[in-house]
Amino acid sequence: MVEYDFTGQSVIITGGAGGIGLELARRFHSAGAWVCLWDNNHERVHRAAEAIGTDRVSAAALDITAKPEIEAAVADLLAQTGRVDVLVNSAGITGSNDTVAQYDADAWRRVIDVNLNGTFLCCQAVLPAMLKADYGRIVNIASIAGKEGNPNAAAYSASKAGVLGLTKSLGKELTGTGIRVNAVTPAVIKTEIFDQMTQQHIDYMLSKVPMGRFGTVEEAANMCLWLSSGDCSFSTGAVFDISGGRATY
Repeated sequence: MVEYDFTGQSVIITGGAGGIGLELARRFHSAGAWVCLWDNNHERVHRAAEAIGTDRVSAAALDITAKPEIEAAVADLLAQTGRVDVLVNSAGITGSNDTVAQYDADAWRRVIDVNLNGTFLCCQAVLPAMLKADYGRIVNIASIAGKEGNPNAAAYSASKAGVLGLTKSLGKELTGTGIRVNAVTPAVIKTEIFDQMTQQHIDYMLSKVPMGRFGTVEEAANMCLWLSSGDCSFSTGAVFDISGGRATY
């Protein structure tokens, strides 16, 4: 396993109380970073922070679709550490497994709001600090569904396709700076987000993976750590697959 050194750096992880986000939080903390976990569940995010350690860890319970809450959380972190070096946008919801014809419009808006608008607002909130330092790494967790579109998951697929477009646009905007912006497109990573899906949909997704297994949060974290590091210097606005062979472009 490659070891990275994030000593002195300040890292924000949305959806940091579970799944890929929590695994990343552990790894960043072990590598010397100050880690700030963001999640919408107060008890869960503070419990996750306490499990990681007693120093260089903070937690914020917030709604990533609420701009004032995000800006306040960034201000709090800057008051504690004076910097924001890395943002990993890992928070997301799947929405229901319905056809487009049957999809509830309010449920559609909620998926887009969390997965796409929330990612946009978090990116926007950290940019002033990153631009001032002329350094930063933003990693957006998208999905292979954003490339291929999964049936009965149109809201999720559309939101993640939007995240890919946002990543490419922002990456190009920042090419003249020391900030790099990239996306990761997992296929099937087994996390608690599966609790939001039907077994039929889970089986469908697994059937599309040539390797015939789920990915792990450890494997996803390995890729995200490199994208968050100084070693990732010539990749920006790019999309990195972790799909067990599913991705075809």
